[in-house]
Amino acid sequence: MRQLSREQQLIVLNMLVEGCSLRSITRLTRIHRTTVMNLMVKVGQKCREFLDGKMRNLSLNHLECDEIWTFCRKKQRKLSGAEKDNPKLGDQYLYVALDLETKLIPSFVIGKRNKEVTEMFMQDLAERLVIPPAWHPRPQPQISTDGWQAYPDAVDNAFGGSASYGQIIKDFEASDQPGRYAPPDLVTTLRRVIQGNIDKKSICTSHVERHNLSIRTFLRRFTRLALGFSKKLENLIACTSLYIAYYDFCWLHGSLAGTPAMAAGLAGHPWSLRELIEKLEQ
Repeated sequence: MRQLSREQQLIVLNMLVEGCSLRSITRLTRIHRTTVMNLMVKVGQKCREFLDGKMRNLSLNHLECDEIWTFCRKKQRKLSGAEKDNPKLGDQYLYVALDLETKLIPSFVIGKRNKEVTEMFMQDLAERLVIPPAWHPRPQPQISTDGWQAYPDAVDNAFGGSASYGQIIKDFEASDQPGRYAPPDLVTTLRRVIQGNIDKKSICTSHVERHNLSIRTFLRRFTRLALGFSKKLENLIACTSLYIAYYDFCWLHGSLAGTPAMAAGLAGHPWSLRELIEKLEQ
């Protein structure tokens, strides 16, 4: 990898978190695509390690969880016989947990949409939260998810009876708007309390679903109908880790007085991208 100055690194990383693809960054900066990719992977891996250590002992009250689809190398239906057995190829899902109050993303997992990955995601989330005992006046954390069938057992295995949990199931129909990609219309909404004493009306995934739009906007590898998809699962994880670290600590959220990390008590001020990189190197 060509040695880049700190200023060049910051320019490349800023473009990555603003939704530029590798080739567009190469065209704009004249830095070779392989150099850009190697920098992304190197910093993304450090971001993953940083988040893993930083997102611990969190006191969060309501976690909304959702999955967002993408693919590696090929879409699932295009895989050959041997490729179908490789879990790193084809359809991939980003599981995201977003706190309703602080807008913090404490946990994420990328993999297939199956029971094993769902349980891994919930176990990772549970290990990052402070769960108050039953006698404590502070309420137990609440989990809200969609109707994916693997969630109830995954939540029960990870949290036991120490978290309240509800599902919201939304039914859509095709929109009357012209065009193949017109958004569908919401027809009905069903809320179900799975465990805990919670108000049905509080079960919600709207905020994490809205954040999915930000992911598809600022992560080129998740943008629909675009050529910025990943060829390697490791690169997808690295790029996602970079984005989430930037979002948690640098992103001035419109509904907050600062960043999600500030709202969660993890930072005292909004970090610049330069400051984030310096933290990774410490």
